[in-house]
Order: sequence, then C-alpha cells, then structure tokens
Amino acid sequence: MSGFSALPTPCGPYLDRGLLPADFYAFEELLSDGEREKVDSVREFLRMQVAPIVDDYWARAEFPFQLVEGFGGLGLLDWADPDSPESKPSNLFAGFLAMELGHADASMATFFGVHSGLAMGTILSCGSEEQKRRWLPAMSRLEKIGAFALTEPHGGSDVAGGLQTTARRDGDAWILDGAKRWIGNATFADLVVVWARDVETHHVLGFVVEKDTPGFTATKIENKMALRIVQNADIVLDGCRVPEANRLQNANSFKDTAEILRRTRSGVAWQAVGVMFGAYEIALQYAKEREQFGRPIGGFQLVQDLLVKMVGNATASCGMVTRLAQLQDTGVYRDEQSALAKAYCTVRMRETVGWARELLAGNGIVLDYKVGRFVADAEALYSYEGTREIQTLIVGRAVTGGLSAFVR
Repeated sequence: MSGFSALPTPCGPYLDRGLLPADFYAFEELLSDGEREKVDSVREFLRMQVAPIVDDYWARAEFPFQLVEGFGGLGLLDWADPDSPESKPSNLFAGFLAMELGHADASMATFFGVHSGLAMGTILSCGSEEQKRRWLPAMSRLEKIGAFALTEPHGGSDVAGGLQTTARRDGDAWILDGAKRWIGNATFADLVVVWARDVETHHVLGFVVEKDTPGFTATKIENKMALRIVQNADIVLDGCRVPEANRLQNANSFKDTAEILRRTRSGVAWQAVGVMFGAYEIALQYAKEREQFGRPIGGFQLVQDLLVKMVGNATASCGMVTRLAQLQDTGVYRDEQSALAKAYCTVRMRETVGWARELLAGNGIVLDYKVGRFVADAEALYSYEGTREIQTLIVGRAVTGGLSAFVR
C-alpha cells in the first residue's frame, strides 16, 4: 500500500494511551475514573480482538461468533442480572460505550445494541420480575443472545398504526402469525422479542419467542451493502405457538414499544459519533503519511480543510449526545431530544465519512484502507431506528407546540 503504512496488528485507529484523537474537546474526561477504566478495557478488547478481523468478516458477510465470549467477559451487562450487586451505569457511560463500539466497527456496535438495548431493554422495561430472572442472567453474560422484531416487510415508519403481525389467544398460549424484516441477530438469537397486534383488542403486545419454536423461521437477508457482519433476517411466523408465560406482562400498547425506541435512539446517535471518530482518525493518519509532490498531503490547505470539517462535525455531535446523556441521567427522556440527536448526528456522520473517503481518493473505496467500510455502514445507521424524515417530524411537532405533520 504505497504511501500509507498499514496499521500494525493489532490494527485500528486507536491510541495506546489517553483520549482518542477525534475527542478534540476531551469529552471522555467527563466520565468518572471507574467509567474511564471500563472504557479503556473495552477499547483494548476492540483494538486487540475486533479491529484485526472485522474487514475480513465484513467482506464475507459473516459474523465472528468467537468474539461473543470476549464481549461477555468484559462484564458490561452484569448490572442487568436481577441478583447482581452492581447498579445500572450512567447514560453517559452507556453512550461512550456505544461510541467506542461504533469507532471500531458499526456492525459490532449494532449487534451489541440490538442485544443489550432493544432485546434486554424490552425485558427490563416490560417483563415481570419472574421473566427478568428467567432470561436476563444468561443474557447479561451473553450466553443467550437477543433480537428485536418490530419492522415488517410492508411497513416501516407507519408501524405504529399498521402492524400486521397478529396474536390470537388460544387457551394458555398465543398464536402468532405474520412476518418481520431486517431483524438483526435473528438468524442465531436464542430469544426474539416479537411485537404483534392482539386480534381482539387491537393492542400491541410483546412476546419472547425462543429459538427453535415451531412456526418460527428466520432467513438471512443476503446481498447487503452495509453492516454486512450483522445477520439481518426475514422472519416468518406461521401458527407460532407461544405460551402466556412468554408474553411480556408489562407490554400492553405501542406506547411501551415507543418507550424502548426512545431510549435506544440516542444510542444510535452515539454510534454515529463513533463512526465519525473512526473515519476521521483513519483520514488523519493517512494525511500525515501519504506523500504527494514530495511532502505529506496533510500539509496542503484543502486537505486540512477536510480534516477540520470532519473533526468539527464529530465534536459538535459528541457535544450534543453528551448533553443528551446528562439529561437522561436526570430522568429526562423526551422524544424530540433523542430524535434531534439521531437525525443531526447521522446527517453529520454521512458528511464526515464522505469527506474521509474524498481525502483518501481511490484508496477510500477499498477495504485495505478501512474508510470504505465506514462509508457503507453509515448508510444503515442513517436509516435504522427511525429515518431522518420521521425524526424531523417528531422534533417539528415539539417545536411548533404540538402541530403534527404526520400523515394519517
């Protein structure tokens, strides 16, 4: 790779010590000493175990299952075990964790976010005490992996009012029929949270469908151009019989579903910040080492302009999600605040990875230089957990005092 020294194994845009180069305003110093130590351990794991292999798995669209045990060994979710003495970490720490994962690889960040935020988060919020004790201990250790099935083949943004998957009570069980699409982790998940509409009450209910339940099939979606490591699936529910004991006892309407999404949406914004950090740091190193006209291209004005725009986007976005996390740590979870962060940060992410690709020129489109993976994966983060347009309407409704522009 002429003009660019390959990142040594273990590879990845990481510093051995201290703050990441993209953390221009040192936001990480807002964490407690204990939280920073945990972030450092995660960073080391990602640097040593994840970064050296993700390009290969991304190219083959396969999942590196050997990493799951390592993630579990970090103890990041121990607090979710009902018998754990640990308290739930701050939202600021959770945000930096999501950022660190996105900084290494958006696919692994998505895997972890689906498992911990969507699947475990639903059980934590909507499960009974018995259900939490039944499922969360193994999930907290990543011995059982979760998925979250809401999106449907013919519905996306209209899912709140147009959920077609049905649930019919039959004695001490429920019969689920319908289809889901784009369900991350679903090809290998042990537990899938499925949202369905009760045919009698029309209320949206949540169910935990366990692996190998008759009538449940998950088929991998092939030929993706983004998040290729994530094993997204098409799910078919054909007379899938789920015991009443697996109905989430505190999930009784779409408002309960929306509460989960409100909390995880900010996590996607943090992932977008991580993607910006990663792309910027790769571009920065490249600019220092790539020579043209007898000197590093980092010494040219137009290249410095790209770098400054990238670090500006990353800094502004990190400031937004940091303040959002601080508000959430006080108990504030307003839809419009999470929506604005998700919309703004993913737009800035798209710009930033594009500028990184521009700086690397032709080298920006091959996996050897990593930026191409960030560019492709950014497209998925831009769309999932609610599109920019939907987030805009949520914020617009708030700033106009409740004037809704949603189509009914």
